[in-house]
Amino acid sequence: MTRYCLHYAPDNASLCVRLTLEELGVAYDTVLVDRSQSAQRGPAYLALNPNGLIPVLETPDGVMFETGAILLWLADRHGALAPDPQSPARGDFLKWLFWVANTLHPALRMLFYPEKFSADHPTALRDSTKLRIAGLLDILADGPDLMEPSILQTYVAPLLRWLALYPIDDTTWFDLSKWPALFDFCTMMDDRPATLAAMQAEGLGPTPFSKPSYPNPPEGSAL
Repeated sequence: MTRYCLHYAPDNASLCVRLTLEELGVAYDTVLVDRSQSAQRGPAYLALNPNGLIPVLETPDGVMFETGAILLWLADRHGALAPDPQSPARGDFLKWLFWVANTLHPALRMLFYPEKFSADHPTALRDSTKLRIAGLLDILADGPDLMEPSILQTYVAPLLRWLALYPIDDTTWFDLSKWPALFDFCTMMDDRPATLAAMQAEGLGPTPFSKPSYPNPPEGSAL
């Protein structure tokens, strides 16, 4: 089988895909999308993803984008990290996966880039989004079993990481210890072999999920 090729930027949504590939133990190559040069908006990258968003995964079946779609495709392709399509657990799993992709993840984008959603009132939008995310984390903490190996783990852990780090000048509102179940999950994820590989590849620091620090990647830029 042709190797996968992950188009990535350090500590971006491509981290979810990298973690999944590492958990699956499959071979893959990487191509840096240099955000410092706005490479994601260049013609070469737009030919792969016309949305200009990271990540892209090149596969034997074609080019894929959208983080949730990539993760689900990989899980189904390799028969791991998700319930089998015929499993009674499949519906509940998909419910939470799509909730993360369609509800939680977009809320983070609104927190990090409020000016893109409300140019006139970005501060008010950011403040209201903090309250909304706190409520979503309450739901998540009482929701799926994040201690069970799945692509929910590799999707959710980076999202919780970024809440502790961004926006750079406004993170004091967030304290992961307010959600003990999520803190325990992140502590467990710190020690996963897949996480150790991602730490080395993207310079994530020794406790990338339970007590994250800003990345110091060997190549590229997170912002």
